[in-house]
Amino acid sequence: MGQIIRAVTKDGTAKISVITARDIVERARVIHSLRPVGTAALGRTLCGASLLGEMLKEDEATLTLRIRGNGPIGSIVAVSDSSGNVRGYVQEPSTDLPVRERDGKLDVSGAVGTEGTLTVSRDLGLREPYIGSTALVSGEIAEDLAAYLTESDQLGSACGLGVLVDTDLSVKAAGGFIVQLMPFAPDEVTAALEENIFLMDQLTTILDEDGPEAVVEQVLKGLEPHITERADVAYECKCSRERVIEAVRSLSREDLEELRADGKEIEVRCQFCDAVYTFPPEEVAAWSASE
Repeated sequence: MGQIIRAVTKDGTAKISVITARDIVERARVIHSLRPVGTAALGRTLCGASLLGEMLKEDEATLTLRIRGNGPIGSIVAVSDSSGNVRGYVQEPSTDLPVRERDGKLDVSGAVGTEGTLTVSRDLGLREPYIGSTALVSGEIAEDLAAYLTESDQLGSACGLGVLVDTDLSVKAAGGFIVQLMPFAPDEVTAALEENIFLMDQLTTILDEDGPEAVVEQVLKGLEPHITERADVAYECKCSRERVIEAVRSLSREDLEELRADGKEIEVRCQFCDAVYTFPPEEVAAWSASE
């Protein structure tokens, strides 16, 4: 279980959402058998998607954050509901890279790549989802997401995302924040935020030692923030046998006949939680007959 907290400055010129998500990222690591750099890349994406999803106002809305870079990890996908519950996967979970020589940190940008796109799809239950994308800035994910938010929402935005992997490869801390300026924010508030973020302690250290409230205090230092909302969030997959049946039955009659003729059980594996659903050929035959 993780938690998202929201806060706003006393004068309403800036707002922040902070997530602490150690358990969420640890579950993703175990499900997908991730190496450390994959844990960090997917963990940052999950945190970003959860923060954005929890901002949606419609109860049944969903948000998909997809990163497609030119690095070895391939595509990264995270899906959040409007409560901030999230799930995700990476295309190449076995990707492993050495830590960066210059600072000893996990080479997330090397795994993701510096060329590609970040795409956000908001499904609000309308006929078509709202889809926006922007070119990757650095492949570090937080900077890329901040660039997207600034471009799409036309609000000054900053984003911090971090995953701390322990010596036993488990997740010690994970989380992030998104802070946005209102259009009427004065230059002094912008300057204060920039300085606070520049001087703040390492994000994962704050989360590990002091919790998300301390992130609010450091990012909005001197701006008299107050917390307005708290919400529990989790790694939550929406798959079920019924949903898989619905998806398989949507195949053409020819495809269903081909699956049935093979005479073997059909095995469908969920990309998000690795659950496996099996269907005997006679069940597939019944679907084909009903088409």
